[in-house]
Amino acid sequence: MTSSATPAPDQDDGEPLSRAPLTEPEQSAGAHPWHRFVALGDSFTEGIGDPDPGSTGGHRGWADRVAEELARGQEDFAYANLAVRGRLLQQIADQQVEPALALQPDLVTISAGGNDLLRPGGDPDLLATKLDGVVARLADSGATVVILTGPDVRETVLGSIRSKTAIYNENLRTVAARHEALIGDMWAVRQLVHPQMWAPDRLHFSPLGHHTIALMVLDTLAVPHTLDPLEPTEPSPRSWRTARVEDLVWAREYFVPWVLRRLRNQSSGDGVIAKRPEPAPIFGPGMPPGTAS
Repeated sequence: MTSSATPAPDQDDGEPLSRAPLTEPEQSAGAHPWHRFVALGDSFTEGIGDPDPGSTGGHRGWADRVAEELARGQEDFAYANLAVRGRLLQQIADQQVEPALALQPDLVTISAGGNDLLRPGGDPDLLATKLDGVVARLADSGATVVILTGPDVRETVLGSIRSKTAIYNENLRTVAARHEALIGDMWAVRQLVHPQMWAPDRLHFSPLGHHTIALMVLDTLAVPHTLDPLEPTEPSPRSWRTARVEDLVWAREYFVPWVLRRLRNQSSGDGVIAKRPEPAPIFGPGMPPGTAS
């Protein structure tokens, strides 16, 4: 279910689609059953690609955006984000699951396995088996669990793992069904193939991409919200020379450092800690401190 009342922030840099505004009864129906939301994962859930100096950790991201909307419907709502960039699935299982459960959440999101799939030995079947145990542990706590699938990366620099991502996603649907979890289906969000949905590093989502994913997650939860669906604007035509220069700049600034980290067995998350390790209130645009609805 998709619903909205106000335009999305200008920084999302997209064109709003037409949509009927919420009626007063529909707006008041925005209350939901969740009071404590904990997000688990890697750089995607940390919010990399969506820089915001005003957000905790300097990045906003889809999970923050979801929490901001959920806070509008619950005065005592609290949100923690344990995701750390570069984390592999086993690291997420070892470092985030038990701390998350200790926070006693009633809503948990998990996105894990993407970094594993990028590695030569990343097996989508084995990864899904490992994630099954993680989801079982989370679901047994009584929390609502949302598993995010991988996006369709056919038009990106990650295109080589598209087939593995598709297999992994199908396995995730089986895991979700087994444990009565919800699927946040990024693969089905076709807008995410557009270049403007991706950050300059071409590895993470842009503010527009994070906004679009947040909207999808809220719809998955069937929570009325204020996010408008946005479509990317069509870019101006580029000459071959301009495209070539942009590719060279990208390779120097992003690709080569990424390769060097792989060769040195380093991670972008070395020395990084979770940006929101404890549940706390979160206030979205237009919500002054002290208000949650």
